[in-house]
Amino acid sequence: MRTVRLPGGETVPALGQGTWYMGERRAEAQTEADALRLGIDLGMTLIDTAEMYASGGAEQVVAQAVHGIRDRVFIVSKVLPQNASRAGTPAACERSLQRLRTDRIDLYLLHWRGGHPLAETVAAFEALKTAGKIRYWGVSNLDTADMQELLGVPGGAGCVSNQVLYHPDSRGIEFDLLPWCAGHGIPLMAYSPLGHNVRRLLGSSALQAVARRHGATPAQVAIAWGMRSGNVISIPKAADAAHVRENAAAGEIELTAEDLAAIDAVHRPPRRKTGLDLL
Repeated sequence: MRTVRLPGGETVPALGQGTWYMGERRAEAQTEADALRLGIDLGMTLIDTAEMYASGGAEQVVAQAVHGIRDRVFIVSKVLPQNASRAGTPAACERSLQRLRTDRIDLYLLHWRGGHPLAETVAAFEALKTAGKIRYWGVSNLDTADMQELLGVPGGAGCVSNQVLYHPDSRGIEFDLLPWCAGHGIPLMAYSPLGHNVRRLLGSSALQAVARRHGATPAQVAIAWGMRSGNVISIPKAADAAHVRENAAAGEIELTAEDLAAIDAVHRPPRRKTGLDLL
């Protein structure tokens, strides 16, 4: 499994697992947990979740999946912006810890920017680190100007990741955010690496042609493409065993210059600054 280095030197898998839309139906929780457990066994030991997902239900699914193997897993969760005050952040963290049935969150993110000052959220994150409740903190859905502001607040340099939407049809971050983060040693985490309209993306002639050359699927190519820079962690979601195995195999694909040129010809890189894409 490829890895990405966090600021400070720790490495995490470049290919992890997402949990958006998990935990919404109690009857499916065990199947979802089993899928995550299989992914862990296949090396995708980074699991991303959030208090927002199914109002905490996804965190409970993660707890099922990591029961008895917690130390093998790097858990990422997120605090909602309305909870991200100096007092609200630790309270939200405690609720997440209870749902996850663990004593620490490995990486705790601000889900997106809201009304509370970044300085307040950062101060709360740093206090949680000192207390041992979280090991690292980061952000999600912050654009370049937000990241520049973040690094200017007290303790802001402690940010270890920014999670954003990134896939072949959403490449705006390549204009400035991706290189800025790389220059500051901050890895990006790509959520929804197959986009929201999965059928449309996987129908891409370029992805299909590259997939044929590698004996792979277009989905595997899209995931491999997102990780190509070495500074991006991809977190596709899978809720069944076949899908989990397909995602895991994407980590073995090495795209060539010819492959990348073919994808660029259809999914063109940005030529100017655009607003940050969100789902």
